[in-house]
Amino acid sequence: MPERNQSASLRRALAVLDRVRASNGLTLTQLAEAVGLSKSTVLRLTVPLVEARLLERDRRTGAYRLGHGTLELGQAYLAGLDLRAVAAEESHRLVAEVRETVHLVVYEPPHVVYIDKVENETNVRMASRIGSRGPLHSTAVGKAILAWLPDDTVDGLDLDVMTRRTISDPARLRTELASVRRRGYSVDDRENEPEVRCVGAPIFNHTGTVVAAISISGLSSRITAARVRELGPMVAAAASRISGKLGGSSR
Repeated sequence: MPERNQSASLRRALAVLDRVRASNGLTLTQLAEAVGLSKSTVLRLTVPLVEARLLERDRRTGAYRLGHGTLELGQAYLAGLDLRAVAAEESHRLVAEVRETVHLVVYEPPHVVYIDKVENETNVRMASRIGSRGPLHSTAVGKAILAWLPDDTVDGLDLDVMTRRTISDPARLRTELASVRRRGYSVDDRENEPEVRCVGAPIFNHTGTVVAAISISGLSSRITAARVRELGPMVAAAASRISGKLGGSSR
């Protein structure tokens, strides 16, 4: 019986903490009403939360807010994250759904670096290698990142022509990046390799900074222009879920 009571108290305390998290500050009366408990019960539950610095109480207004302890927990969680591990579930899910190759890259100015690759074994292998570098302007993963970098980043890039479809004019590239921001995903339409199309989306960290990107890649005979419109929202949704696990959100 005591263990059951302790479990119930813990669940109530967590409910109190979650309600405060979702607000800009709640008084004892407001908090009690929000969780459906008496003020005396809520007061008892908040004592250890305040002691652990998970909650703090404004001395002037009496309102409860999240304490510094929650920041320390969040930082410890983020420090322990490995991007490849965080993204692995989404990468394998995409491969299972679309039967194409999925790439994960990080941004290392002025390039992207491929840190993971999940392939559909039945298709032709992509030439990309883990650890290799790629350009920002001609790859889907690169454009997905570039679209959320400062506008003058384009000025510092060498817009090398990789194929006859590569966008090498800064003005055209900026127009393309504006389209990426509007739709939430980028497209490499045979711009980096002559027979390959890719669709990519940005990944944001807990500060809202773009740090990585994920893409679906395949031969243009399989990833047609019509299929791009189907794959775009899928890769954008996967990137958003990865961002969420990193403490960030999609734009």
